[in-house]
Amino acid sequence: MNNNSKVLALKYRPQSFKDLIGQEVVAETILNSIKADKIPNAYLFTGIRGVGKTTIARIVAKSLNCLKGIDGLCENDLCENCESIVNSNHIDVLEMDAASKTGVDDVRDLIEFSRYGPTSSKYKIFIIDEVHMLSKQAFNALLKTLEEPPAYLKFIFATTEIKKIPITVVSRCQRFDLSRIKSSELLNFIKKIKEKENGKATDEALKLIVKISEGSVRDALSLLDRALISLDDKKELDLSTAQKIFGYFDKSQLIDLFNLILKGEENKVIENYRKIYDQGIEPKIFINDFLEILYYFKNIESLTLESTNFSLNDEEFNKIKEISKKIETDVLILFWQFTIQTLDELDIVSNQHLSIEMFLLRLIHLRDFNFEKKTTEESIKIESKFREDQNNSTSKFAEKETINQIKNISQEKTIKSETQIKTKSLDQVSIQSFDELLDICLLKKEMKLKFELEKNVNLVKFEYGRIEISFNDNLDKNFVKDLSSKLLEWTNQRWIISFSKNEGEISIKDKEINKRKVLIENAKKSEMYKTTLKFFPDAELIDVKPPKKDK
Repeated sequence: MNNNSKVLALKYRPQSFKDLIGQEVVAETILNSIKADKIPNAYLFTGIRGVGKTTIARIVAKSLNCLKGIDGLCENDLCENCESIVNSNHIDVLEMDAASKTGVDDVRDLIEFSRYGPTSSKYKIFIIDEVHMLSKQAFNALLKTLEEPPAYLKFIFATTEIKKIPITVVSRCQRFDLSRIKSSELLNFIKKIKEKENGKATDEALKLIVKISEGSVRDALSLLDRALISLDDKKELDLSTAQKIFGYFDKSQLIDLFNLILKGEENKVIENYRKIYDQGIEPKIFINDFLEILYYFKNIESLTLESTNFSLNDEEFNKIKEISKKIETDVLILFWQFTIQTLDELDIVSNQHLSIEMFLLRLIHLRDFNFEKKTTEESIKIESKFREDQNNSTSKFAEKETINQIKNISQEKTIKSETQIKTKSLDQVSIQSFDELLDICLLKKEMKLKFELEKNVNLVKFEYGRIEISFNDNLDKNFVKDLSSKLLEWTNQRWIISFSKNEGEISIKDKEINKRKVLIENAKKSEMYKTTLKFFPDAELIDVKPPKKDK
């Protein structure tokens, strides 16, 4: 194949350790081990896609079999062995894709082939890519040969899923974890490639490529290749064009949108969002990018332009820094929470576009949320009022909790520090009946305990500090232990929970079932039901709901 017709990722694939970027420590360690003649039986390279696992495997194979030796390793004028390895047709260097050859029979053939020494080189080398795809039986068949191979045999494994490889295999290899390539290194690398290809692209466009590639050299070169062939030779790739090619939109639009939200300009917010939507941006992508912008607004003071991984340019970085000075941290945290919740909403609404618009309108109204600190006395009154109503019905418990939960973090700290003794006593409750116990379980969100009490427990006797019950075979074995510890925590008193031979009352769930049966039987006696059957003979009464009482 003509070298000019190759894609950039193959055309500029490193051919020696000097050509590698971002993996200097790995390269130096391997070179030193070869020079010292302390070569492991097997190498294991792991990392994300496109950071050089297979490339380093081939370079290691060349280093071990180069006719000029490790000190005179071929770079330009390739020896016979190095040229064959580069072209993937060396008789002693076998490359195998474990994704297509996963079975134990494939590994047995490999082991059988390993019995014969190298033909034209010093070492026989097996390079197995995506090694985690091998079956459990295949790994087991490989273990013995991997631990004590012949002196001429070396294994080189590459994988993106290190956790899927049995630990018995990993322990027999010299493992190297390849890191993502740093943004600055990757930017300089693709700049050089652009110049060699006589391409025209601005630094901002190249930074966008670096961001999308997420530290993968192959991804960055593939994106650069795609960008350069999308334009005429005379045109320069700028940020705007790159965003259109790769499906990204200008982050400054989000920053302007955020600024309009803070100013409360509803019409302009909706207008700007619709312009973004018309660019083909999916609602979920918009929300994720909005979360990213929120993160930068919250942490901009502790970040540098480099640490944003080129997600922001100089102008955007400075704009966020300026706006962030006018925003309270509490507002940003509340915005973050609502944005996360909107992600869940998008899965249940039919028109995600409308949901995003309503989300933005909600943020406009939230920006003026009153974060003014309540005094300690006001906080105690709210807490006391809540505790006074603790013996009411479950719905009242839930209602009071909802009202009381709108307190910011600093407010709660004030209460805790200045009125610690008072609030401690307020946290303790008095449970006088089985129904109150169910209510407090609901309030404290102890749903497992509530389920056991309703479903599997028959109450025999209840008095403060003592509960006597019978139970069915489905009761959880840790029920007594869990209930005792929670009662001690809630009431600051130890409770006695005893089992009785008496059957006791039927369980709450059974009561509900019986009540439902009675309602259905009574309903079947009604004239309405009899009239319905005349018109719909196949009708079946499944459930009856009593009419709601006027409040």
